[in-house]
Amino acid sequence: MDLATIIGIVMGVGAVFGGALLEGLHIGALIQPTAAMIVLGGTFGATFVSFPLPVILKAFKDVGRVFMPPKDDPEGVIKNIINYAAKARRNGLISLEQEAQTVKDSFTKKGISLVVDGIDPQKLRETMEIELSSFESHGKGSAEVFEAAGGFAPTIGIIGAVLGLIHVMSNLSDPSKLGGGIAVAFVATIYGLMTANIFCLPFGSKLKHRLKEELLQKEMVIEGLIAIQNGENPHFIEQKLRAYVHGDSGEKKGK
Repeated sequence: MDLATIIGIVMGVGAVFGGALLEGLHIGALIQPTAAMIVLGGTFGATFVSFPLPVILKAFKDVGRVFMPPKDDPEGVIKNIINYAAKARRNGLISLEQEAQTVKDSFTKKGISLVVDGIDPQKLRETMEIELSSFESHGKGSAEVFEAAGGFAPTIGIIGAVLGLIHVMSNLSDPSKLGGGIAVAFVATIYGLMTANIFCLPFGSKLKHRLKEELLQKEMVIEGLIAIQNGENPHFIEQKLRAYVHGDSGEKKGK
């Protein structure tokens, strides 16, 4: 479980409700089902209009990635690549064919298969970078869905506020209904801002961060497999890959 996500949500929601309590506001005044229905329904309705259904469904599925960090890590990638390099150095590239059958990551599996097939290193890089670009394009979709929802939510909150004020204006002759209408009006605005700034936009940012981590690891796989194919020393390969982890590869990447 990603503690940063949990702490952030609890802190954000707690700050709003805690601040309201400190101001003497009854917590029940912030519980308005009508306002919630307007904001959530309107926000996700607009989001559904903006994106194809498969992209939206994938975004909802990827919510789990906001709370759960990826199982793979750069150190694990380095360890695997070094093992592949040592095996290829002892028994030749063809010995990696068995690894291609057992590895779980489809990206790494394809790369190993290309190495075993003896593809030219430049062609290997081009092929894997196409795969990487496709992965990045698909991965951005989920973040874009939540960022779009975060843009819609405050505006939908204003719509809810206007609806509440219309209700108030239409019941000026009945003072007993004024309080409820005004509450919906202001709470809808709060819901819109909270939905955007505590949930949707941070979710989008966290998914972008997850994607960045995955792209880095896949870049490491590409560099590692090309180094293996070139017959480089496993120790040198390890040092090269650790440059990614420590952020020292900017010069190399810029070439």
